[in-house]
Amino acid sequence: MTKVVPFLWFEKDAEIAARFYVSLLPDSHVGSVAALPVDSPSGPAGSVQVVNFTLAGQPYQAINAGPLDPFNHAVSFLILCDGQAEIDRIWGAHLENGGKAQQCGWLKDRWGLYWQIIPRRLSEMMKSSDRAASKRAAETMLNMVKLDEAALERAFKGG
Repeated sequence: MTKVVPFLWFEKDAEIAARFYVSLLPDSHVGSVAALPVDSPSGPAGSVQVVNFTLAGQPYQAINAGPLDPFNHAVSFLILCDGQAEIDRIWGAHLENGGKAQQCGWLKDRWGLYWQIIPRRLSEMMKSSDRAASKRAAETMLNMVKLDEAALERAFKGG
């Protein structure tokens, strides 16, 4: 069993959010949805749901327990995509589901959670020993909303 599991506090719709997230990536599923059997500060017995799900092999737990603190940029989830088609598919699914596009491959989903949808290759570019090439790719990325892997590659190669 994994020792550290990200825990997400949703005002509402934790199960709906989890089902949406697992629809986007392989090796993902909703494991269980259980209502708290006792009264809690968030509501009476049965009104608070705990959702266990796995996203790309990583377990998560979410709670549907009313307003507390909204999600913000301090915590986001990075999806390393294998090619532009995967970037386009995941990006499009989020926007079609009420998400909002942001700069540099970031988006905010309809529940307020932040995601970074980037090509796996960008991580390699940023770690390159060719610092001038890395700089060109980074400068190009900073001017994008949804990332374009081909344009990043051209910038990296100096074209």
